[in-house]
Amino acid sequence: MEFCDECGSMMKTEGDHWVCGSCGHEQARADAKTEQAQMVTTEGQEHSEVVDVTEAEERGLPTSTEHCPKCDNDRAYYYMQQIRAADESETRFFICTECEHKWREDDN
Repeated sequence: MEFCDECGSMMKTEGDHWVCGSCGHEQARADAKTEQAQMVTTEGQEHSEVVDVTEAEERGLPTSTEHCPKCDNDRAYYYMQQIRAADESETRFFICTECEHKWREDDN
């Protein structure tokens, strides 16, 4: 699946091009081997996910004033991820900027 760089709408395939149904923008499709190589499927993603904190600023992860339960630092990187059913809220993950401890916060 591709999204249009111009308007953000979902694009459709037409031959060897992606075409936006909204604005008509076209772009060349990568070959099937390249597309297949970019897809990653993991089991138990929540338990095996690795977040490299040293690259958090380069990745643009925002920070918050959450207190780390391990070292009581008052700054943490955060991101949100949908790990439950689609009709439930996202889970917030925090990573301490000092000790790199990772914890999560669910809405109950």
